[in-house]
Amino acid sequence: MILKNILTFLSFLLLVISCADYNKVNDITLKGHVFGTTYKIVYLNSGHNYQKSIDSLFYLMNKSLSTYIPTSDISRINNGDSTVVVDDLFLEVFHKSKMIYEETNGYFDPTVGNLVNAWGFGPNKEKRNLSTEEVKMQMEFVGLNKVNVVNSKVKKDNLNIYLDFNAIAKGFGIDVVARFLNSKNVTNYLVEIGGEIRTQGTKENNIPWVIKLVDPVNKEDLKGYKNLNLSNKSMATSGNYRKFRVTSDGQKFVHTINPKTGYAKESNLLSASVIASLDCADVDAYATAFMTMGLKKVKSFLLTHKNIDAILLFVDENGDLKEYNTFTKR
Repeated sequence: MILKNILTFLSFLLLVISCADYNKVNDITLKGHVFGTTYKIVYLNSGHNYQKSIDSLFYLMNKSLSTYIPTSDISRINNGDSTVVVDDLFLEVFHKSKMIYEETNGYFDPTVGNLVNAWGFGPNKEKRNLSTEEVKMQMEFVGLNKVNVVNSKVKKDNLNIYLDFNAIAKGFGIDVVARFLNSKNVTNYLVEIGGEIRTQGTKENNIPWVIKLVDPVNKEDLKGYKNLNLSNKSMATSGNYRKFRVTSDGQKFVHTINPKTGYAKESNLLSASVIASLDCADVDAYATAFMTMGLKKVKSFLLTHKNIDAILLFVDENGDLKEYNTFTKR
């Protein structure tokens, strides 16, 4: 019952962006929908509205990387088309994914796509349970080390390998927008897509970009929020408190697939918010990896990666909600 109440509380909201002071006279705020979620872009001291340019960037990203668009490059590759010449967007996401795949010892792995689909969290929303033998069979197609890019064409060891960059795409989309704003000499901005954030500079009068993060552990303090200064930082959050399904016999399956086991069962880690002065794609991928690694392995990882901070929500052996936080303690 304690865990159920925790999950109910978490399901309402994890992240709230504090909008106070954002809409100054000289600021421009763009809002819309992309990648199946919402976005908000705020930039200061600019007389230009870059909405059309940013929409074009989102279009190019979807054309290259969206598994929800049948004609995208990645969908064609997943369907066995070996003639696709991938663009620079695809190449960057692929090589960054390879780097984090190796750095996390395979806990971040975009080749779990077949398992994501099989467990009912893919584009087709097919909901079925997998037998041990079915999981074992699907695991033959898991491993980013089985995929390479040669002369801008994807080479897979097995045609059944399914690539899915959704665990890094939102963060990468934010980076693409941030680079565009940098190219226009915009020095103060916040870009947010689906709760993932990247900022540069400050708001008016050198006020830092501060967001409010829901704090269910200390919900009696500060009206249940903690303020985080994210100026010149990226932040991404991954969690299983919203995306899950429960079978008729009460089994719970979460959307984060463990690439080591092939199963969609939750660990004691409920959410991971990763913060760093890195690309948002990086922290997006780390957040996903942390959810599959579990609390103990994440703590060890953070000890050897001092450039990365995290706020982890987990359930202890008594069923109580706890927090492990390296960001606000620095």
